[in-house]
Amino acid sequence: MSHAMEEPSAATDLPTATPASRVLVADDQRDVLESLHFLLKTEGFEVATATSPRTILELLRRQDFDVVLMDLNYARDTTSGEEGLDLLRDIQRLDSALPVVVMTAWASVELAVEAMRRGARDFVEKPWDNQRLLSILRTQTELGRALRRGQRLEAENALLRGSAHPQLIADSAAMRPILELISRVGPSEANVLITGENGTGKGLVAEVLHRVSPRAGKALITVNLGGLSETVFETELFGHVKGAYTDARTDRVGRFELAERGTLFLDEIANIPPALQTRLLRILESGEFERVGSSKTRRADVRIISATNSDLDEEVRSQRFRQDLLFRLNTVTIDLPPLRERREDIPLLAVHFLGQCCQRYRKPTHTFDQEAMQALLAHPWPGNVRELSHVVERAVLMANGGVVKAIDLGLRADPRRQPPIEDMTLEDVERLLIRKALERHNNVSDAARTLGLSRSALYRRLEKYGL
Repeated sequence: MSHAMEEPSAATDLPTATPASRVLVADDQRDVLESLHFLLKTEGFEVATATSPRTILELLRRQDFDVVLMDLNYARDTTSGEEGLDLLRDIQRLDSALPVVVMTAWASVELAVEAMRRGARDFVEKPWDNQRLLSILRTQTELGRALRRGQRLEAENALLRGSAHPQLIADSAAMRPILELISRVGPSEANVLITGENGTGKGLVAEVLHRVSPRAGKALITVNLGGLSETVFETELFGHVKGAYTDARTDRVGRFELAERGTLFLDEIANIPPALQTRLLRILESGEFERVGSSKTRRADVRIISATNSDLDEEVRSQRFRQDLLFRLNTVTIDLPPLRERREDIPLLAVHFLGQCCQRYRKPTHTFDQEAMQALLAHPWPGNVRELSHVVERAVLMANGGVVKAIDLGLRADPRRQPPIEDMTLEDVERLLIRKALERHNNVSDAARTLGLSRSALYRRLEKYGL
């Protein structure tokens, strides 16, 4: 039987295929494969071939393709197309964004409609018309690529907010070794573990490390692991395919894919449940992962920066954190000092936050009086730099005129002394209990357990109270 109606013409007004366009051609007849391979190679496509459904799925799990051109009939049933329709369903489960063009010598309207219903993008009859076939493959290649770009952009836009870069403000003796370490490590590919109390600026240091690295042109993607439950952990990090579970109505790109060739910042790394640490270790060791609900192995090229306020060595000794995972994370460790150990930086930080808040709220306030600055220097800052920024923001809103006074700060003269419980508001009591729990445990998970809260609920309150 003749399968092609014409040989490819040297003179054609069709656009040239994109050089990197990869097509998987599948048919159980060798002469069909050879004919299509010759046609597509001549037109600039990269071509791989398969002769059975099993081989097709194996190739799709190992490699990425722009489009699949496949026959609907194989050895099991040579006329009905059922085997090809089942294969089409399996391909959609592997990668719903991959365009599939189906073909069969026993074409019918009903079979074409069923193939399109199950996810095929187009339909070709044998014997095919070369120009129409090439046009369909080029069109579907571009549409598939556009769909993937759209998925990535949609996910990135949901994560990234604004383009302004916060500044790392530090001039104290305690911070100079930190700045020197950042300048040395930042331009490398080394994984970095940032430690320090809540509010010391671990996220800001992660951003600076990314900005001075060769990956600065790509995305910095942040994941707050402390706010993730076990049920959504894998979906957030690795993504899922449509139908992976009840509410998975579309494919979702995970954070590792979003951070491709960029940096992934894993905040609160100590809060990963032990059962999921193995999954993270595997991708750090091999660079390979699968989306939830898919057996297709993907590769990730990302730099990992992680952060915690916990003592990971103690977590390892207590068998709550894997030692081999810690070794993968802490090629270099940056330990940030609390604000009380870098008091020389308080005036610089306070003036910086003052300028930001005045601009945000369009207030004329532009300086602190002497008493206000003395109060800032005397405060113990259990919430560190984050607490300072919240205090300054409140002061800008409360101040009358161009000068912030001590009373505008809302700081107690002796913050170690608390008024009687009966004189405190409900929010003051809650803030006090949270602060004491953090001081006692120095660990968000243990503090949350003591307070009878979930980790995510405690994180919301830490943000609310600037702790």
